[in-house]
Amino acid sequence: MTEEELYILLDSWENIEIVTQELSHSPEKFGILMNIALNKSEQRSWRAAYLADKIHDDFPGLLKPYLPDIIKKLKIEKNASKRRHWLKLISMNKIDPQYSGFLVDYCLNAFTSAKEAVAVRVHAMQILFNISEIEPGLKPELLAVIEHEMEYHSTAGILSRGSKLAKQLHKQIK
Repeated sequence: MTEEELYILLDSWENIEIVTQELSHSPEKFGILMNIALNKSEQRSWRAAYLADKIHDDFPGLLKPYLPDIIKKLKIEKNASKRRHWLKLISMNKIDPQYSGFLVDYCLNAFTSAKEAVAVRVHAMQILFNISEIEPGLKPELLAVIEHEMEYHSTAGILSRGSKLAKQLHKQIK
């Protein structure tokens, strides 16, 4: 499957399962999918990001070489759906310490932004927690931010994940 063929297949949701099967059986073609997801801006690129997320569930190793590019893409990504997928994927993988500073700033802004979709905020909160596991000095501040967001800007998703993470943070801080 060429990039052009994949790009055409991404034009329709009916083809998503076919593409998923093809890429699952030919992991070397995952790079073609990631090129579309990272470097295109049309709806097809969002579908490519969705597929990368779906394929990651079964083949997490395929995504690792693309994590630095995904993190860099957050700086300029306008599409909320792609931000949701990128943050979810980042939250499910080990974070290279060289990106911790950027991710803390980005995720604090995303998590506390009322303009962001709930899923984006929840994944940003998870990334902040993951970074606090590496940088324990962040734990008290993160706990305060989570409790603030749960009290003043709560949604079902924020309350669910926030409660779990706050409970863990309380145990870790004491």
